[in-house]
Amino acid sequence: MKTRAIHRVMAWAVTLALVVPPLAPAQTAPPATPFTTEQLDQLAAPIALYPDPLVAQILMASTYPLEVVQAARFVKENPSLTGDPLNEALKSQTWDDSVKSLATFPQVLAMMDGKLDWTQKLGDAFLAQQKDLMDAVQRLRARAQAAGNLKSTPEQTVTVEPAPATAGAPPPPPPPAPGQPPQQVVVEQAPPTVITIVPANPQVVYVPTYNPTVVYGAWPYPAYPPYYYYPPGYVAGAALFSFAAGVAVGSALWGNCNWSHGDVNVNVNQYNSYTRNVNNTNIANQRTQTQGNRQNWQHSPEHRQGAQYRDAATQQRYNRAGNQQATQARESFRGHAEQGRQDIARGGSDQFGQGGAAGRQPSAQPRQQPSAQPRPAGPGAGSGAQRPSGGGGSAFQGVGQGQATQSYSNRGQSSRQSMGSSGGAQARPAASSGGGRTGSGGGGGARGGGRR
Repeated sequence: MKTRAIHRVMAWAVTLALVVPPLAPAQTAPPATPFTTEQLDQLAAPIALYPDPLVAQILMASTYPLEVVQAARFVKENPSLTGDPLNEALKSQTWDDSVKSLATFPQVLAMMDGKLDWTQKLGDAFLAQQKDLMDAVQRLRARAQAAGNLKSTPEQTVTVEPAPATAGAPPPPPPPAPGQPPQQVVVEQAPPTVITIVPANPQVVYVPTYNPTVVYGAWPYPAYPPYYYYPPGYVAGAALFSFAAGVAVGSALWGNCNWSHGDVNVNVNQYNSYTRNVNNTNIANQRTQTQGNRQNWQHSPEHRQGAQYRDAATQQRYNRAGNQQATQARESFRGHAEQGRQDIARGGSDQFGQGGAAGRQPSAQPRQQPSAQPRPAGPGAGSGAQRPSGGGGSAFQGVGQGQATQSYSNRGQSSRQSMGSSGGAQARPAASSGGGRTGSGGGGGARGGGRR
């Protein structure tokens, strides 16, 4: 009787291994300190002088690093696709529309793919500190303009306007008490101006090429040098600020920067037109309904594909469903494991094998124990994604676990049903010996989890 109860606990250990993958950093993201001003300027430097609509698309897409890698590989393998043929090819992909929009700009995707650590951190900063990152872009533009390196050209129009008044400014400090020194209050000042960069022709966008270590003048943070990327064909010492060939964008650029609020806006009509061009009808309808008439951008956690968020606060904001599903599965196992331990203490029970007398009859053919199938690789496992380096952990740790959970659960349910139908075979020492040894390791690991 005790043997049956032991096998019962072991069977649940195997089931847990199928239903709940091992905890990854994406589920245990550590607390993270906010990005500093120096770090934000460092991250914004490569794109701060891009046209506003392109900056918006890059910021949105950077929150989906795995899909960016996949899109970069796709564009590299299909260099001749442009215009309508490109849009048609994109219908076979499920990436977020912000990622698809960058397929029109191979140079930008190559930069994001080649600097994955930068892409990851840029997306992390945009999710957690949108306004701070947008302010960093404005600071850098002001530096480039002061250095004489940002001005209107035939390719783009640069406009400088006074920054809007900040609502709810903090009140002045109270007067000091008699005999006390004045109170010192440090207040971070908003940029005094807003500098916008827009294409001279809205239908043709020129991506600028510049050296971030030079174009902003003397860099004020030696410990945080700006990220930089030189496209193929770049010649050191050439023109300080130049442009790649113009790109006809159509409706691909449907986002824009809202500098007064420090976030990104969506041109709904243009977005609806674009999503119908690059998605099949069902997906396009779903995305237009989801966007509705909202003019503010919303992050879509499902396109994160299991990639790790930088900190616990961002994870809780966008990844609650996946965490709850894994927690429920673990709690279910712990309950069954505790029941099995109680059965052992009582001397065993007949609950594990439901076959009754017929199930306890010897069988002419030994029944095989269900075995755990190899877990499928996460999305993009064959995409050749590099692991980014740098603080905050890799965005690709734990990739794909969210989408695979349901398949694990289905396979776990099938495993439980198979175990229940073969209860008679479990009682025979000869047939269950191997399974008992295999399950023992899993059971030990699962009991350790149950004590947490």
